[in-house]
Amino acid sequence: MKLKLRSGRNLRQSDFVILAMVTILVIFGVVMVFSASYYKSINESGSPYSYLIRQGIFALSGFVIMWFCSWFDYHIYRRLSVLIIAVSFVLLLLVLTPLGVSEGGATRALYIGFTIMPGEIAKIAVIIFTAAFLAGDPKLILSFRRGVLPLLFLMALFGGLIIKQPNLSTAITVCGIIAGIMFLAGLEWKYVIGAGILGGSAVGTLIFLGDKLGMEHWKKRIVSFTDPFADALGDGFQVVQSLLALGSGGLFGLGLGKSIQKNLYLPEPQNDFIIAIIGEELGLVGLLLLLGVYAVLVWRCFHVCLNAPDRFGMLLSGGITIMIGLQVILNVAVVTSSMPPTGIALPFVSYGGNALWIFMASAGIVMNVSRQSGSQQGNTIKTAKK
Repeated sequence: MKLKLRSGRNLRQSDFVILAMVTILVIFGVVMVFSASYYKSINESGSPYSYLIRQGIFALSGFVIMWFCSWFDYHIYRRLSVLIIAVSFVLLLLVLTPLGVSEGGATRALYIGFTIMPGEIAKIAVIIFTAAFLAGDPKLILSFRRGVLPLLFLMALFGGLIIKQPNLSTAITVCGIIAGIMFLAGLEWKYVIGAGILGGSAVGTLIFLGDKLGMEHWKKRIVSFTDPFADALGDGFQVVQSLLALGSGGLFGLGLGKSIQKNLYLPEPQNDFIIAIIGEELGLVGLLLLLGVYAVLVWRCFHVCLNAPDRFGMLLSGGITIMIGLQVILNVAVVTSSMPPTGIALPFVSYGGNALWIFMASAGIVMNVSRQSGSQQGNTIKTAKK
């Protein structure tokens, strides 16, 4: 009986840590979206509360979605994996048709009475499909023809469609997720090293031969981040304003709500560059605390991955962990001019319904894997006692 109670306690703790970290991030995100969008909201609608109200609605509905996913049996996703990836593929194709909505020089959304971001849906779709594909046979990933090649084709197909939008960061995230799940499944190191060499060669080709290949846009995006101040009023404008915000914050920040760069200097401060406003208002200490919360969340999700009751649960929760961690790293890299500027949301914090719902649903899925891990552990203990 004592062992059974301990199993139940571990199960509740696992769910609670993930729930607590997600709740902290989402509530903090609502507060920071309100702060970052204050003047932009007044400029657009005459009210400072428009973004706050929308993000609050997104958050409340996101908690409902997360609760549902935490109780929905994750094994069902495996049976629906082909349908899910097919729907995601169709949505990515529709973005490139007249149904796609263009904004800021990119076409990344569909509007059918409400906005759909197919790139966000593609992330969870490739996680479910790749996990299902590799879950059945542990030796499948060791076969280049049957295991590695089909997933390389999936990376090229989805990555290519997303780059066409263009959306480099989401393409990197999707490909990184697939590669990460392959690594968890047992991908041989020679493929990892080969992919690194191939990726480095592709970037080098764009830098040195981009003009001749008719890819001036990508060359400019890749090169501009190395010295954004060289074109501070052009391609480097947003990154320059972001760096100014981070520099102004110092150690402890200017104070919540006291950002200067959000006064219509930094474009879209509530979206991809919200971490710059966080750094300006809360300083380096605030940023480190935020990254600490992310670190705890990623650690706990990874713990669930290691203790999953089956291979599909392990790959599924592992893919979600990779998605969260990778997107935090990419967002920080963009904001600090450590990689080419391209739109990518800060998980659970940036403004937007699609990204927030996907991340909260993903957190719910991990909690469901954790719940079933605890249940199986309890059953194993009871069986052993008998």
